[in-house]
Amino acid sequence: MRLVVLGAGESGAGAALLGKKQGYEVFVSDKGQIAEKYKNVLSQADISFEEGMHTEGLILNADVVVKSPGIPDTVALVEKLDEQGVEVIDELEFAYRFIGKAKVVAITGSNGKTTTASLTYHIFKQAGCKVALVGNIGKSFAAQVASNPQEVYVIEVSSFQLDRMKTFKPDVAVLLNITPDHLDRYDYQLKNYVNSKMSITKNQTPNEVFVYCADDEIVAEAIKNRPGNAKLLPFSLKAFEGEGAYIDNKEIKIITNDKIVTMPTDDLALKGNHNAYNSMASGIAARVLELRKQVVRESMSDFANIEHRLEFVAKVHGVTFINDSKATNVNAAWYALESVSAPTVWIVGGVDKGNDYTSLKPLVSEKVSAIVCLGKDNAKIKAEFAKEVDTVVEAMSAEEAVQYAYRLAEKNGTVLLAPACASFDLFQNYEDRGHQFKNAVRAL
Repeated sequence: MRLVVLGAGESGAGAALLGKKQGYEVFVSDKGQIAEKYKNVLSQADISFEEGMHTEGLILNADVVVKSPGIPDTVALVEKLDEQGVEVIDELEFAYRFIGKAKVVAITGSNGKTTTASLTYHIFKQAGCKVALVGNIGKSFAAQVASNPQEVYVIEVSSFQLDRMKTFKPDVAVLLNITPDHLDRYDYQLKNYVNSKMSITKNQTPNEVFVYCADDEIVAEAIKNRPGNAKLLPFSLKAFEGEGAYIDNKEIKIITNDKIVTMPTDDLALKGNHNAYNSMASGIAARVLELRKQVVRESMSDFANIEHRLEFVAKVHGVTFINDSKATNVNAAWYALESVSAPTVWIVGGVDKGNDYTSLKPLVSEKVSAIVCLGKDNAKIKAEFAKEVDTVVEAMSAEEAVQYAYRLAEKNGTVLLAPACASFDLFQNYEDRGHQFKNAVRAL
């Protein structure tokens, strides 16, 4: 059996390693340049590869092709493979075929995936499970299966990774929310993006569980139109009858298999309504797979949030600095602003992805005392929030932004980096932006 892997990043290299272990003849092709790290991985495993081109004669004769999730289905080579009847799948689908009896918790959504996946992993780890955190969060699922198989896989799943699913069937599938994102990949049709997200549950049976946010209108409508076969467990900020999770009188209640776990919302490590959603989703997943109540409570109260996602950086002379550089779209910025208290200096800006800032205006009016624009072109942000905030300044570096924000912040106030934009005008990526922000705060 011949396996061809298109793209030699984290997922591609992982798929190649797993294919080699499973006895495939493996060839890797990357149209760009392969990072030295992955060249070494492939060479050490004696896997053939090419870079800077796709040689069709070495690709079209494949029995199965694993393509990078970054390669759209509309690429000519992929269309040609489809026409010839070659099976084209994603790395997650490929890895899933070799996990045996291991359990899978798969988490998707437009926002909150990484936090929820990390919290879920933390709960399972604290329970003593043999568990791995993989997928869109950075670690290849296939590489994990190849090198260090586990009993439970917590997978952060992007919509791109769901588009070619055939047999992938999570024991627990989680859909946090759906907001318009990546629509360029889906013919600018929201329904296509919704269908992609919903495919996480398409293979599930009544033996598996689909966990979803009942408060998200797009998600609720999608489930009404195509409920699927899985057992449905909703979560909500409002109390309801039946199984799932909700908040009642400042207390989370998680109900599964007629058993209840309760916990005061004040005890949650992650603050804000959006994180209450994330915590409820993680709690349901843990209880479905029968982790002990006490472990779930303790893990949800002692979890340390991940870097660049509402990350507490420091308190300097009474001013709290929070790094949410991962908030690269309007919806993520909304969640960030919702979680902080007034008065807040908001650092925003970068590469605008066609943002509509309307939904942010009530929160900005209520909580933001000043805005620091961090980007090369800030005209749109300045125009959008001119009526909500009197003070708007511009900065061309993280250091300059932090200095401005510190001077503008009120005593016992907050400085929030939640850019609502991509980072590529001034930074390498959102991580670079977050690191530079933290370094500037620590230099105060």
